[in-house]
Amino acid sequence: MIPNRGIGFRLAGSGAALPGTAIRSVELDALMSRAPGWTERHFAIANRYWAHGDETSSALGAVAGSSALADANWHADDIDVLISACGVMEQPIPGNAPLIQSRLGIGASGIAAFDVNATCLSFIVALDTLLTGMAVGKWRRGLIVSVDIASAALDFDQPEASVIFGDGAAAVAIEADGPSRLLGCRLATYGDGSDLCQLESGGTRMRPDHDLDGFLEAAKFRMDGPGLFAATAKRFPRFLRDLLADSGLGIEAIDTIVPHQASAPALEHLKRSVPGGHARTLDIFRDHGNQIAAGMPHALHVARQRGLTPADSHTLLIGTSAGVSLGGAVIRW
Repeated sequence: MIPNRGIGFRLAGSGAALPGTAIRSVELDALMSRAPGWTERHFAIANRYWAHGDETSSALGAVAGSSALADANWHADDIDVLISACGVMEQPIPGNAPLIQSRLGIGASGIAAFDVNATCLSFIVALDTLLTGMAVGKWRRGLIVSVDIASAALDFDQPEASVIFGDGAAAVAIEADGPSRLLGCRLATYGDGSDLCQLESGGTRMRPDHDLDGFLEAAKFRMDGPGLFAATAKRFPRFLRDLLADSGLGIEAIDTIVPHQASAPALEHLKRSVPGGHARTLDIFRDHGNQIAAGMPHALHVARQRGLTPADSHTLLIGTSAGVSLGGAVIRW
């Protein structure tokens, strides 16, 4: 039995934040010199948001975090820990968590703040980390903030690896000793697919003083969409069976599916993979795109706003990420 199954929790609040600039699909058509309607027809995209200027990761993350705290009726200094769950950092050092902590006005508080990164599945790993800490008595109240600004590294010569992405942030405020339970949580990683999604610059391997042109070229996101889909789709059925077995539930007991908003084909594959999947799946991709790590908590926030997480209902969080990883969690509210 995993430790965090033994403790109740309460999702006390949630929030989301979007940049001020909405990008319509016809603007993407023009950007790529395509006929009007091409982007929407090929990628099921109507709208997404891009950050500009001072709309940094920490700025958007702090707005989403403040919204979640207000929803919980908490002050920022009521929390014991702040976990940043992002796919791409605002800067390599320090991590996003101290930057968000400072923007929340608690930079001198000493409250623990750190990052976890499992790219698009960062929120699931952060949730598991937070609840495990609560189970062993480390923390009572925590704030998870996911924010990603994908538009900073897109290459529009590769439409499949660029137009599907959008920027945004989402956050949840969680308290120990509530009515909800994490019934199951899994992360399965297959590193032999690590070259299918890459952003190579910004770490220690690519050095600008050795090859500046190469460094700048490697600062653009690269993705093998068909390869990634093949690597995850073939493993998805077994992964879902194992996750549901951990939870003690059958797929018919799941009321709402909150997936990572990867792409229109990925969401359609998920919906077709489970009975009644179209009716049960929360899909916000058309208007927000793939927000990397922020997509799943953003969708969860929308699910709460729509009344889809009532007491005693079950939610499946599910998705894939660069790595390649599959991840999921089953929650009883």
